[in-house]
Amino acid sequence: MILSNILPPFSGEMATLIAPIPFLSTVVAEDSPIILSGVLLTLVVIYLASKFGAEVARQLDFPPVLGELVAGVIVGVSALHLVIFPEGGLSAADSVIMRALQGLNQLAPEALNRIFESQSEVISVLAEIGVIILLFEIGLESDLRQLKEVGIQATVVACVGVAAPFAAGTAGLMLVFHVAAIPAIFAGAALTATSIGITSKVLSELGQLKSKEGQIIVGAAVIDDVLGIIVLAVVASLAKTGEIDVANVIYLIVSATAFLIGSILLGGVFNKGFVAIVERLKTRGNIVIPAFIFAFFMAFLGNAIHLEAILGAFAAGLVLDETDARNELDELIKPIADLLVPIFFVTVGARADLGVLNPAVPENRAGLLIAVFLVLVAIVGKLITGWAVFGIPGINRLAIGVGMIPRGEVGLVFAGIGSASGILDKPLEVSIIIMVILTTFLAPPFLRVAFSSSAAPISETTTPVKSASE
Repeated sequence: MILSNILPPFSGEMATLIAPIPFLSTVVAEDSPIILSGVLLTLVVIYLASKFGAEVARQLDFPPVLGELVAGVIVGVSALHLVIFPEGGLSAADSVIMRALQGLNQLAPEALNRIFESQSEVISVLAEIGVIILLFEIGLESDLRQLKEVGIQATVVACVGVAAPFAAGTAGLMLVFHVAAIPAIFAGAALTATSIGITSKVLSELGQLKSKEGQIIVGAAVIDDVLGIIVLAVVASLAKTGEIDVANVIYLIVSATAFLIGSILLGGVFNKGFVAIVERLKTRGNIVIPAFIFAFFMAFLGNAIHLEAILGAFAAGLVLDETDARNELDELIKPIADLLVPIFFVTVGARADLGVLNPAVPENRAGLLIAVFLVLVAIVGKLITGWAVFGIPGINRLAIGVGMIPRGEVGLVFAGIGSASGILDKPLEVSIIIMVILTTFLAPPFLRVAFSSSAAPISETTTPVKSASE
């Protein structure tokens, strides 16, 4: 989903399959009120599901984000079909909400499908904005000074977390399961992803975002995201032409490095300008509006140079974390995040089709054994990253390894591109989807367990320490 913005340089066919929904400007005028009705009903379902799931998870002593993901599965394609999307061949007839709208408005099938596609596009865009705001908030909550201190460790963790699962997955598929080279490389690449959105949210809920472990995980996940873009560029060009576009890979490496380092180095200039603007503005929103202008512009820049919008938002948060208005900005952003971020997590769960786990379906059986292998590689390949950390005695290595495990929506993008390009057969595609689903849902509770085994209490490593110094 998030990585789809980098596809046009590699393959127009892949890009159209990742984003097959027409622009809203093509919608027939009389459809607009019904599209709005569909969006509103979908948001009602999403908010009810997210709140109910989060409360149940909290009662069971699990991270609330896990409850939102599970609630998304329940209302999504795996169960109730209340929140579904056109991906995977689904149509308006599969949506309970669309059928309700059809009954109320006497819509023809063609009109209903147009409305379904447009409504799905709106929800997808809101989910994208939600994860951008989430990463902006995470950047604000992160300590840039501490992130710089663990920069080398985070880089090592990220490199190990990409290289180990990629090598083990590719080699295992080729040697044990006799998968052809290009499909094996593509599946191995899908193992490299890390969902920074899910992990960082859990860390924030556990109060561990500012701990040494939390900063290493977040830093490594950001670097992992950049490396994931480069890996995707390589395998996408390999899938298209059978050759690697070296110039494009070099461009991605240089632009990603320059963007992140440049944003941080110019932080002082941005901070002075931000403070000056805030002091001049006297109307309502004098802090939060300039902050979002900056965050969205940075997200735009990341997107425009074929990186990821969320990297730009995260960099913006890191920069503004150093301003005098940071504490007030934190409080102003929370209600906005509470409104939009749940859309992202519920839709991630809603897109997860647990039907691929059903062994009664013949085409699923061949993929289940490969899926077991991929899940093991996916977990072990990230778990070992904790033991790549050096120079920090007493660090919780298990927590770092577990924090790198969830693949989330990024892993689904790899599966979607592979399927759309015809590289992956059904068993291998199903295996990747199973791997993504299990790593996404297993990581949050395991991360809680990993941190509960830490000798240092949570309260000693997080916000109260910084508040005292402030």
